[in-house]
Amino acid sequence: MGSGVYNDKVVMQFAVMTIVWGLVGMLVGVVIAAQLAWPQLNFDTPWLTYGRLRPLHTNAVIFAFGGCALFATSYYVVQRTCHVRLFSDKLAAFTFWGWQAIIVAAAVSLPLGYTSGKEYAELEWPIDIAITLVWVAYAVNFFGTLAVRKVKHIYVANWFFGAFILTVALLHVVNSAALPAGPMKSYSAYAGVQDAMVQWWYGHNAVGFFLTAGFLGIMYYFIPKQANQPVYSYRLSIVHFWALIFTYMWAGPHHLHYTALPDWTQSLGMVFSLILLAPSWGGMINGIMTLSGAWHKLRDDPVLRFLIVSVSFYGMSTFEGPMMSIKTVNALSHYTDWTVGHVHSGALGWVGMVSMGAMYYLIPRMVGRTEMASKDLISLHFWTATIGIVLYIAAMWIAGVMQGLMWRAVNEDGTLTYTFVESVKATFPFYVVRLLGGVLYLAGMVLMAVNVWMTISGRKREVVAIPAPAHA
Repeated sequence: MGSGVYNDKVVMQFAVMTIVWGLVGMLVGVVIAAQLAWPQLNFDTPWLTYGRLRPLHTNAVIFAFGGCALFATSYYVVQRTCHVRLFSDKLAAFTFWGWQAIIVAAAVSLPLGYTSGKEYAELEWPIDIAITLVWVAYAVNFFGTLAVRKVKHIYVANWFFGAFILTVALLHVVNSAALPAGPMKSYSAYAGVQDAMVQWWYGHNAVGFFLTAGFLGIMYYFIPKQANQPVYSYRLSIVHFWALIFTYMWAGPHHLHYTALPDWTQSLGMVFSLILLAPSWGGMINGIMTLSGAWHKLRDDPVLRFLIVSVSFYGMSTFEGPMMSIKTVNALSHYTDWTVGHVHSGALGWVGMVSMGAMYYLIPRMVGRTEMASKDLISLHFWTATIGIVLYIAAMWIAGVMQGLMWRAVNEDGTLTYTFVESVKATFPFYVVRLLGGVLYLAGMVLMAVNVWMTISGRKREVVAIPAPAHA
C-alpha cells in the first residue's frame, strides 16, 4: 500500500481500527444513554450496568477510537513532512498490535468490574504497564523519525504530536502509580485530596494533550491539505503551540471547586483556565482562517466541512470550558448534565469530526484513490452527525441548567423546594433527546464504515499515481 517510500501499512491498519472502535465505543455510548432514560435496560446483569459500561464507553471512544486516529495521522504526517520512512517498521507493528491488545484487555476487564476508579485511568496495573511499553515504543518511533528527517524544518503539526506523546507519557506514569494487591487489584500511591489533585491534573491534561494537542496536529496538517491552502499564519501556530502547552498544565484544579482542595489551588486552576481561552481561540482562528479566500470550497467539499466545523466546535468548547471554571458559574454547573454537554461538544464536535475528516482524507490515498467511493455518503454523514451533536448538547445544556437551578432553589423557611428525585424526573425528556442525538451520531459512523468498505474493496477501479512527497 502507498508509494513504497513510506510505511503506509501501519497507517492503514490504525485508520481501519479507528472506524471499528468508533462503532464499538459509540454503540456502548448509545446503550448507556438509553439506560439513563430507562434503567431497566441493564437487565439486572452486573456487566451490563451503567457503572461498568460507562468507563468502557469513555475508554473506547478516547483511547481506542481517538487513540487509533492519532496513531494513524501522526505516522502519516511525520513521514510526509520529514521526507523519510518511519524510524522502525518493527516498532510500528508493535505499537499497532500492542495497542489493539490493550483495547481488548480494557473491553474484557472493565465490564467484569476490574477498575482503579480513576476517571479516564480506570484500567488496572498490568494493563497500565502494557500501555507504558507501547507508548515508549511509539515515542521512540516518532522522535526517531524526526531525528533522521531529510528536511531541516520541523512542521508545526509534529510539534503538537510530539507534545501530546511526551505529556501523555508523564501523565500516565505519575497518575497510575499504585501498589499492586493482586493480579487485577491495586491501591493508588496517593490518598485523599492529593489523589484527587493528581487525578485531575491527569484528567484535565488527558483532555488537554490527548484530546486537544494531538488533534491540533491533525488540524494543522489536514485542513491546509484538503483546502489546498497554506496555514493562515505560521507565526500564530507557533505562539498557539507554546501558549497552549504551558497554560493547559495548570488548569486541572477547576474540576475540584468547592471540595477539600485548598482555595488558592482552586483559584489558580480557574485563572489558568481563563487564560487558556486566548491560545485556544488563536488556534481556532488559525484553522478557520486557513480557508480565507477559499470559502466557496465548503459548498461542495464535505470532507473540508468536517474539518472546519470540528474547529468551530473546538472554539465553542474552549470558550465554554473557561467560563464553567469560574467559581460562581461552577456553583450552578458542577455535577449537572451541563458538564456532560460541554464534554460532548468537544468529544463529538471537535475530536470526532476532525478524526473523521482526516480519515476521509487519508484512507483513499492509502489504497491508491484520489477520494472516497461516495461523496454523497460523506455529505449525509456530515449532516447526520451535526444534527446529532446539536440535539445532544442542547438537551444536556438545558437539563444541566435546570438541574442546577432546582438543586439550589429554597423555600422561605430555608428548606429545599425540590427533592433530588424531582430533578431526576424533570430530566427524563432531555435524556430521551440526548439518546436520539447519540443514535444519529452512531448512524453517521455506520455510513462512514460502509463508505470505507466501498473505498477499500473497489480500490482497483481507480488506481492513481502517488506523487513524490512534498512538504506540507
